[in-house]
Amino acid sequence: MEQPDQFNLPRRQLFGVAAGVFAAAQLVGIGAARAQSGATAQSLPSALGSGAFGALKYVNAGLLNIAYAEAGPSDGPAVILLHGWPYDIYSFVDAAPLLASAGYHVVIPYLRGYGTTSFLSSATMRNAQQSAVGLDIIALMDALKIQKATVAGFDWGARTADVMAVLWPERCKAIVSVSGYLISSPAGNQTPLPPAGAAAFWYQYYFATEVGKAGYAKYLDEFNKFIWRQASPKWNFDDATYNRTAASFSNPDHVDIVMHDYRWRLGLADGERKYDDLEKRLAALPVITVPAITMEGDSNGAAHPPSTAYRNKFSGKYDYRLITGGVGHNLPQEAPKAFAQAVVDVDNWA
Repeated sequence: MEQPDQFNLPRRQLFGVAAGVFAAAQLVGIGAARAQSGATAQSLPSALGSGAFGALKYVNAGLLNIAYAEAGPSDGPAVILLHGWPYDIYSFVDAAPLLASAGYHVVIPYLRGYGTTSFLSSATMRNAQQSAVGLDIIALMDALKIQKATVAGFDWGARTADVMAVLWPERCKAIVSVSGYLISSPAGNQTPLPPAGAAAFWYQYYFATEVGKAGYAKYLDEFNKFIWRQASPKWNFDDATYNRTAASFSNPDHVDIVMHDYRWRLGLADGERKYDDLEKRLAALPVITVPAITMEGDSNGAAHPPSTAYRNKFSGKYDYRLITGGVGHNLPQEAPKAFAQAVVDVDNWA
């Protein structure tokens, strides 16, 4: 799960979300998506997807051979959907066909360390610092000849969307960022948390130890299913839904990537010097200027900042949406229509 950055720690609400904000739980008054060709795409259909993706595609991009699912017309407006931990592309299995039916070219990659995405070289550091993951998606866009896209995600994926919008705004038409502004830095994360906050991040302290790494590897499925239940306490997912995603954790780099992500955030693992300039820019917590919608589920069991804490981090056209009805941390899978609607709306703003 993604850790909120330190700039809002004094005002953080660790077990809830701000009340009295805009709610968008239903698809009402859907605006049509605009195709890059100038044609008007269809409105979002009411039916969800089949619960499956077509055959995965693969492309060499930067340091990786990236596995990704694809939907919709290849000449439609590009949308890139980014998952987090411990999730995978199936978080978007219902949102993606909604967007595809509305005329979007939807690309859903497995992040480094997930699914069948692999490193091109065994010598490459298994690095999960935020700028490296952001560069993966820029490299994917280059490989697929996508100049500009609407980028939407949650958890690690939301952080990556935020990172891309700050470092490469010319490549981001707009973003949807579940849980808001998630850029951080190891130095910024040195402020001690109060007990409730520390308890909410128990797993990252566990991962800071070698026992924790061994425990995650040994009890991988039990561990991640436990996180799902903690993060989405009202989501009644079945074993088949979990197992479909759990297959992506068998990636040989998964454990190393997860450990590096959480250890790097706390300053317990070093990054790579080639990313220092990018990380220095991110450590300043820059404002996001592209059009943005941030979202939150009303039953998110993961620690997350209130929307008021990061509102000033978005200077372009902006909206915040609280999705009600027991929606937890995995918002795109728990509320796919609301998530897809946000993508359509923010794309239309741009």
